This record gives sequence, C-alpha cells and structure tokens, in this order.
Amino acid sequence: MLLFKFNKHFSLFSNVFYPLNHGSGHRLTRQIFPSRTQKLQYSSGSHIKMPGEICVLKYTKLSELAHAPVRGSEYAAGFDLKSAYDYVVPAHGKELVKTDLQVQIPDGCYGRIAPRSGLAWKNFIDIGAGVIDVDYRGNVGVVIFNHGDSDFIIKNGDRIAQLICEKIAYPCLEEVKSLDETIRGHSGFGSTGTK
Repeated sequence: MLLFKFNKHFSLFSNVFYPLNHGSGHRLTRQIFPSRTQKLQYSSGSHIKMPGEICVLKYTKLSELAHAPVRGSEYAAGFDLKSAYDYVVPAHGKELVKTDLQVQIPDGCYGRIAPRSGLAWKNFIDIGAGVIDVDYRGNVGVVIFNHGDSDFIIKNGDRIAQLICEKIAYPCLEEVKSLDETIRGHSGFGSTGTK
C-alpha cells in the first residue's frame, strides 16, 4: 500500500519512498517534493485521486441502439464495447464500427481501445487507431481490420473491442542539442534477438 503526502505547491515532482516498520510488516510512504523549477499554486478546486478512491468512467448513449459497456469479470482490465449497428467487414478489409456511446475518461488517464482475444484468435480480427483522449466527446468508433479470408459479420449488440483506461503522463516538450548516451544506443528492430 502506498501512502501519499502532498506539498501545498507542486509542478514537477521528485519521488522518494520511505520504508516504515509497523510491527511485523513494512509499508512504504511516498513523499512528493516540488522540483526546483517553477511551482504551481495548488487550488482548492484541484483534485488528486488518492489510493483506494473510486475511479469513474462516465458514459452516455447517443441512440437507442447503443449498449452499455460491460466488464466480462470483476477484475477484467477493460470494458467490452458493443456495436450499435450491423456491419460486414470484408476479407482483408476494414470498417469503422460505431458504438453510439460518448465516454468521459477519468482525469490522468486515456482510453485505449484494444482487441478482444477471442476475435483475434478465432477470426483474425484486429483493432487500429485506438486512443481516446480525456477531452474527446464524440461517438466512440472502433476501427476493425479483418485479416481473414472470409467476410466478418457484425450484428447490433456484438462485442467488438474492449476499452481500457490507462494512466498517462503529460510531459513538457524540450528540444536539446543531444541526448544522454545509453548502452543500447541506435540498436533497434530486432537487435535484442528473440531469446
């Protein structure tokens, strides 16, 4: 369990973890210090989610054909998304499948639209362009690629993908003359091998 302490002023943080001995067990507490760069005034309207606080994914239906996102099990990583319409995804082709849902991704996250394992394994179905920004309020569409040799039929209410809320950082962008050297350097595209 991580306990968080927040300074009144913060912008960029440096993290230090302290082990605390409580009887037979150990816990970690995390002190977040403001960086030496500019500091932002913490306003009473700001909200920082603490460990254990409930995170909410809000949604609204844009039509009567829309279906609520559903979780396949209690600890499933994502919510299954269902098609609002009937489609035919041609063999070796693609289709933009509408869900007729709007979602409000929780602060500090982005929404990732990911394939469902069963569709990928059994039907050669993959998902593309699957990012939902926190400020997007449009109809959630799923780009479906059919890598199979047969047309893929989608009916209203079919589960087509899953929506996963993932934590995200919003780094500042800085152009520099050179980057820190690493052991790996320029090596890529299979340079580390398969074993």
